[in-house]
Amino acid sequence: MKPAEIHFTQRTGWLRAAVLGANDGILSTASLILGVAAADASRHSVLVAGLAGLIAGAMSMAAGEYVSVSSQSDTESADLERERLELANDGPNEHAELAAIYEERGLDPALAAQVATQLMAKDALGAHARDELGISATLSARPVQAALASAASFAVGAVLPLILVLLVPRSVLVWAIAGSSLFFLALLGSLAAHAGGSPVGKAVLRVTFWGALAMAITSAIGALFGGAP
Repeated sequence: MKPAEIHFTQRTGWLRAAVLGANDGILSTASLILGVAAADASRHSVLVAGLAGLIAGAMSMAAGEYVSVSSQSDTESADLERERLELANDGPNEHAELAAIYEERGLDPALAAQVATQLMAKDALGAHARDELGISATLSARPVQAALASAASFAVGAVLPLILVLLVPRSVLVWAIAGSSLFFLALLGSLAAHAGGSPVGKAVLRVTFWGALAMAITSAIGALFGGAP
């Protein structure tokens, strides 16, 4: 028996949440640390700010993902319930609707009707969910999975600059955080592009450009207001 193929689309649910979370964890925490450090704060103050950013960011990412994906899940559930009622009350019309979809994809009318009949005999709702609504087990919304992936990946990303706060001398902290964070962002962009089957160079350039811009602006604001009376 031929082994099941693994496609990139099967990873989109968890990959999107994980990459977004880790990227935000690195960038937001590093930017926060740089802003506080640029204001001549002590190492302790920088560390406290970074820890607060980690906790707040992870909770915010989890809540945001859960609410967003739950809304998608609610919409999918409503569509499935409406389809279930239509199948129960108007089966022939639903059969014709499904057959028409297959005709549009290139099947002749007789074969399209036969395919619709066989698929509906096995799983009518599943066939309509997949081919009429575009809902499948692979691409369906999973709120808890998305929330946990976002929170965990954000925390992992945020820990990286926090470790440097503990290890790097205060005199070079700003440069160490900025340089290492850009490296981590580039590595993350490369891994995400590879896992998703997209061009690596474009992903790395995109994430490092916006990361450098965010950290530069935050550092400038910290330096500006840190010197204010």
